[in-house]
Formats: sequence, C-alpha cells, structure tokens
Amino acid sequence: MIENIRNFSIIAHIDHGKSTLADRLIQYAGLVDERNFRDQILDNMDIERERGITIKSQAVTLPYRAEDGKDYLLNLIDTPGHVDFSYEVSRALASCEGVLLLIDAAQGVQAQTIANLYMAMENNLEIIPVINKIDLPTADVDRVLEQIEGELGLDPASHLKCSAKEGIGIEEILEAIVRKIPPPKGSPESPLAALIFDAQYDSFRGTIVHCRVFEGTVKKGDTIRFISNQAAYQVEEVGRFSLRRERMETLAAGEVGYVIAGIKTISDVRIGDTLTLDSRPCGQPLPGFKDIKPVVFSSIYPIASDDYEDLSVSLEKYKLNDAAFTYQKDSSVALGQGFRCGFLGLLHLEIVQERLEREYNLSIILSVPSVRYRFTLKDGSFVYVDNPAHYPDRMAIMKAEEPYIRSTMILPDKYLGGVMKLCTDRRGVNSKMNYLGPKRAELIYELPLGEVIFDFYDRFKSLTQGYGSFDYDLLDYRESELVLLDLLVNGDKVDALSQILHRDNARPRALQACERLKEEIPRQAFRVAIQGAIGAEIIARTTISPYRKDVTAKCYGGDITRKRKLLEKQKEGKKRMKMIGSVTIPQSAFLAVLKSETD
Repeated sequence: MIENIRNFSIIAHIDHGKSTLADRLIQYAGLVDERNFRDQILDNMDIERERGITIKSQAVTLPYRAEDGKDYLLNLIDTPGHVDFSYEVSRALASCEGVLLLIDAAQGVQAQTIANLYMAMENNLEIIPVINKIDLPTADVDRVLEQIEGELGLDPASHLKCSAKEGIGIEEILEAIVRKIPPPKGSPESPLAALIFDAQYDSFRGTIVHCRVFEGTVKKGDTIRFISNQAAYQVEEVGRFSLRRERMETLAAGEVGYVIAGIKTISDVRIGDTLTLDSRPCGQPLPGFKDIKPVVFSSIYPIASDDYEDLSVSLEKYKLNDAAFTYQKDSSVALGQGFRCGFLGLLHLEIVQERLEREYNLSIILSVPSVRYRFTLKDGSFVYVDNPAHYPDRMAIMKAEEPYIRSTMILPDKYLGGVMKLCTDRRGVNSKMNYLGPKRAELIYELPLGEVIFDFYDRFKSLTQGYGSFDYDLLDYRESELVLLDLLVNGDKVDALSQILHRDNARPRALQACERLKEEIPRQAFRVAIQGAIGAEIIARTTISPYRKDVTAKCYGGDITRKRKLLEKQKEGKKRMKMIGSVTIPQSAFLAVLKSETD
C-alpha cells in the first residue's frame, strides 16, 4: 500500500549525530539484534568508521507499527555532513518526501545546517527540526529554539527533542515521520519510471542499480531500458535494503530498492538516469540531478606503469559509486600514463585515494592539487587550464583569472580576530559580519579558491577549537597575477610538480617544495641543484651535497701541490659525471611535496 510508505532522509552539519540516530532507528525497528549491532551500522566502509564520518548515503527500509495500529515501511536514506559530499545529500533528497533536520543542542545551527535546509526547501520537502544531544551538560535547548526560528525561519513549535546516544525520543521521531511526512505519489499501474540515485559493481552479479520508483512496477523477468542510452537488460532480481539486500517479488511506485539485471557494461549505468520498461516505456525521463562541477584537480598515476590498465578499470567501477568524481586520460614525462581527475574538495581527493588503494589494491601517486584557471589570450580567445602542463605561452596571455568563492563561517565571537586574520592572509575581500546571537557571529568572505583548497579548513578548525563551521559556494572568476612555478632537479624540469599560483605565494611555496625534495632525493656522487623557477627566473634554490671520497688520505706530508693535484683530478671527474649522470626521483619525493601543501 503506497499510503503506508514514507521516504525520508536525515540531514545535518558534520558531527551532529546523523549516524547515531540512524543506529537507534534501526535498533527500534528490530532489524538487528544486540549481538550483531555495532555503532555507525550504515557506515559500511572501513574508512568511514576510522574517520568517524559518513561518505556515502545509504538506504535502509524500516518496518514500523504506529500508534494507529497500521504497519508502515519507512525508507531512510542516511546522508554525509561534510561540505565535500553535499552532492550525495542532493541525490538522497531527490528520492524523499521529507527530512529530519538534526541540530546539535550544544553547537546549535551551523553553516552546513543552513546549506542543507535550503537544499531541502528547493526539493519542496517536509522539514522536521530535531534537537539532538539533549543529554549533554552543555546542551542549551532554548538557545537552539531561538536559532530555529531566527536563522532557519522554521516554526519552533514543530521541533522534537532527542538524544540518539541514550535512545531518548526515538518513538516520537518515528511517529512524527508517519504523521507529518506525506506518502509518495504515483500509481503502480502506470508505465515504469524509476530514478537511479546510486549504483555499485559486483564482480558476480554485474552493476547493481539503486533506484527510487516513482511510477509503475518492476519485477523479475521484465526487460528494462535506460532512457539516456536505450540499453536494455532482463531483470534477474529486485529487492529492498534491510541492512543487507532483501529479495522481493516486485518493486512498486513509492518504494526504494535495488535492481540486478546482469549489467556487465559499466558505462551503460548513469546516476540520475531514468529506468523504464522496454515494452511499455514512460513518456519522458524524470528530472535527474544537476551536473556537479569539480573544483579541485589532480592527476593520478600508477606507481608501476604495468598497473595502468588495472587503474583504468578500477576508476570506471569507482565512478559508479561516486558520481561527483570525474576523470580523463593524462600523461606526464616524469610519471608516465595516468588520469586527470576532478574532485569536490581536498577531503574528497583524500577519500578517493584511500578507497582506490584499499578497495582495488592499487599503488597510486597524485600530482599537486590545482583549481581551474581562466586565461584571456591576446587574440581574444579564452583558455581554461586545470593542469599546469597546459599553461599557455606567457607572451600570449593578456589576462589571467582565478575562481573565487563566497565562504560562510559561523563561529563564537571570541575567535573572530584569528579567523579574520587567516582570511586576510589568504587574500580574502568584501567581508561582512552579522551577529546571530549574544556570542555567535556569521562571517562572510570572498576568497580565492586556490587559497582555500590546501590547509584553510584545518587552520580554521584549529583557530576556532572545533566550534566554527565553514561552507562555501562558487562565485565567479576575477583577475589575478598568476604565474607558473616549475621545479628543476639538476637542471631538468619535473612536470608533475609544476603549479599555477599567485605571484605572492610563489617564493614561499618554492622554498618549501625545494626543502622537501632535498630531504627525499638520495645523495649522488655529484652536487645536485634543486631550483624553483618562474620562466627563466630562479626564485628558490637548495643543493644536495655530493658524496666525497677523501682522495688525499694517502698523502701524508710532502708538497701541498700533490694534494691539490689529486683534488683537481677528483673535481674534473665529478664535472664529467654530472654531465652524463641523471638523478632518479623516488616516489616518496612526489608525496612529500604534496604533503607540504596539505600538512
């Protein structure tokens, strides 16, 4: 019965207790017993459990008997909280009719709370504010109620109070979901229209499609078709998510579940596509998701060149499970064949690197992260450059521009001085400040994205002792004095370490990179110069001293000219060796330069 289905999501700022609340709801529904229960039960990746963050939105169906005596099916989609994974949230919201907006009773409303609220409003969803962590000694429910009304514009009377950790208020939340969130619309008799919101690759079953059925019914034996590319497959199994996949006879309108159809061609499945029946197609595709634009770019190379094919296949499989990730072929003189990849932020980059290494047993190396710059050439044409290797000829550039963001920071007012200095040091402009409460301020700055992607977030969290929250939107391109910084080892340019950056940052960044390389490159029998250069201008240099054999050890006493003659002979030999010798740069050196940007 479609009237007894509720599709909802939990949205919140990072670390406000989404996964803990999901745990309690799952326990209350009886999907897991005490013996098999573990914290963060929906976070099924090791990396999520280690870091204590949700990376992937996960779906689960909760059976619930309400106070009115009816049995309901509640489809929960748990979402991440970090700004780098906001695309996961937008995809989850497209499959729901309502959301629980979770707010920490101690921290109050934060930047991502507001961003996620706007996202839910854009989707016309029913919003239920829930104040979590009411058991904490620092909880201030009255202050949070003022923020719900003043900052979020929601009715504070509609709020619920709970402690997900202690299990307080869970039944009230389930009742509110049944009572306030509307049942899905749609008819099981209509032609099938299902929105694909996620997928994963199984080496035995092929691509498993996660979908929300808006119209119609799908069952085993049906021939389905993807509207975007007209690829057709026969359904082998359908079902819903109850912590594990649970096989069902049919998936009907309003339900969330999975479809297995032996899809071995990975590229046939696209997130946001519409699934329909081959024999009775729907009239038009469902509105998919807006295309997400990556903001941080880095190249991925296999450490062993023989692993290139494995990396290519792994990236194709990984892309299924992370629709925000983009990649295309690339090559480097120093590192060989690889892929130029786009990410939503530096945390997204780290997670992709770790998942590729863990899930696909790959040994990979990443080039220095970059953003996409815009150059106006003297012939009037525009060039977008996200890879330093494609930097245009300096003499042909008329104007260089870099992307700017509008950052919103919410923090206690006692940290304002340090944060404003950090923003000013990172070339922040057009600052605005609003007081949201007696001791709480909202700070808005326009910042160059290139200054934010490296260590800005970590510095911000340190300065605010974890009490500040940060969110940003892309603004526009603005004129800037950009240069290409090259690193030279023994006179040879190392293309994988080149960076595009603002002229003011070039010398400190070059000195830092030179020092890191000096620590990592092994000593040679000849002197090795490591230089940072802008065009022909050397702006930083360090030298690796050579090994030196004491050739004068056998000369004890006698004329000084004997020693000098031996030293001159050694000097000539070193000069000749330098001319024909080449310096091998270890893989750890590339990682060290990358770390110097993010540490």
